Amino acid sequence: MLGKLAELLREAEADFADIRYELRKDVNVVFAGSDLKSVVESSTDGYVVRVLRNGGFASATVTSPEDVPEGLKLAAEGADAIVRSGGKTVGLYPVEPVEDSVEPELDGDPQSVPPEEKISLVRGYNDAMLSRDRVETTNLRYLEVMRDKYYVNSEGSAINEKLLTTGIGGEVIAKKGNLVQNIRLAIGGSDGFNRLVDRDEHFHERAGIAERLLDAEPVKGGTYNVVLSPLLTGVFTHEAFGHFSEADLVEDNPSLREKMSLGAELGSEEVTIAADSTLPGQLGYYRYDDEGVPVRKVVLMRDGVLTGRLHSRRTATEFDEEPTGHAVAEDYRYPPIVRMGTIFIQPGDKPFPDLIAELGDGLYLVDGKGGQTSGENFTFGAQYGFVVEGGEIGAMVRDINIMGNLFTTLKSIAARSNQLELSERGGCGKGQLNIRSALGGPHILVTDMIVGGV
Repeated sequence: MLGKLAELLREAEADFADIRYELRKDVNVVFAGSDLKSVVESSTDGYVVRVLRNGGFASATVTSPEDVPEGLKLAAEGADAIVRSGGKTVGLYPVEPVEDSVEPELDGDPQSVPPEEKISLVRGYNDAMLSRDRVETTNLRYLEVMRDKYYVNSEGSAINEKLLTTGIGGEVIAKKGNLVQNIRLAIGGSDGFNRLVDRDEHFHERAGIAERLLDAEPVKGGTYNVVLSPLLTGVFTHEAFGHFSEADLVEDNPSLREKMSLGAELGSEEVTIAADSTLPGQLGYYRYDDEGVPVRKVVLMRDGVLTGRLHSRRTATEFDEEPTGHAVAEDYRYPPIVRMGTIFIQPGDKPFPDLIAELGDGLYLVDGKGGQTSGENFTFGAQYGFVVEGGEIGAMVRDINIMGNLFTTLKSIAARSNQLELSERGGCGKGQLNIRSALGGPHILVTDMIVGGV
């Protein structure tokens, strides 16, 4: 396939051109309560071509090899149109050509597992939750996505990389009278089917939390010192800070670009943030991005000081900074854009109980539940929490929202625990869906957090 793509690319009349061909295979098993609603297997493929000519950069998507020459022609015409209309001209940061083939290291290849076994696995977890006294219903989905990617460019790169993602996720819903509470759940990763096996404890735990929430009181609104769980820390890191580290989102915003200048002191000394998709077995792992650049670990902030950002080759030229391998597409339908892979606050040196003791009086808030950002400001839901008094975790609380300003909150992070936890399911909707966008962190202690409640 790589040879065929290279042959097709020779027809491009451009300063630079590339082709990415992908074969995508999906498996979905969906339960609604006890009902098996659907089992769907699909296979689709297509081509994305990009052309840089005289500073104009454009792309086209086609679905058959016969249409690739026309796609290259359309992309070239689009590049010319950008230049003629006075649009922004760009360049691509030089990188060394790469020839490589990458197979995923899997503990159990899900593609060799019969559909009946996948259905049985999900049904077992689902039935166990439904058997609990106060569980009203569930929504549960098995997801399997394989992307077999072939990339060539006019500079000599030729790469084949397969990415395989599996997961089981959804929600469990408990009810008492007119009160309904739900808890999200998710397991999965990029290292094979066996990660999903023998995970009964996770589903029992999540169902138990949903039931406990029926007896919890709504949180009282106010300003608190709080400890955030690793996954809620990750939601804050990804949503409130991470997108500002994506160079394409700040390049045309002068005030934000100035604020996000490298060397700016934006957080407390407790804040070191990394984007690292080189961690083997993790959800966000990959070797090459969708323009053939090797991904590398980027320390975005060290001890509160901004030290890096995420780039494509185009944005690297714009900022005169090196590419980082973070140009990622959802699949064959899209050209790549700058995306986070695995982002997290790095852990500190305190055991979790010491962090709770240091908190003294406040709230311990656990796991993310939706939210939104507006510029520097954010609002996120927590799935549940606990009142902390005298350094002891007490009663559970519910209906929790946290809100604040990104830069104020970064300065208010006072301590970190010594363990790192990363998410097992991803999902980021920046223009395209990225199911391998992982997040996490340690527990963090944040002072003066605004908490919405009753």
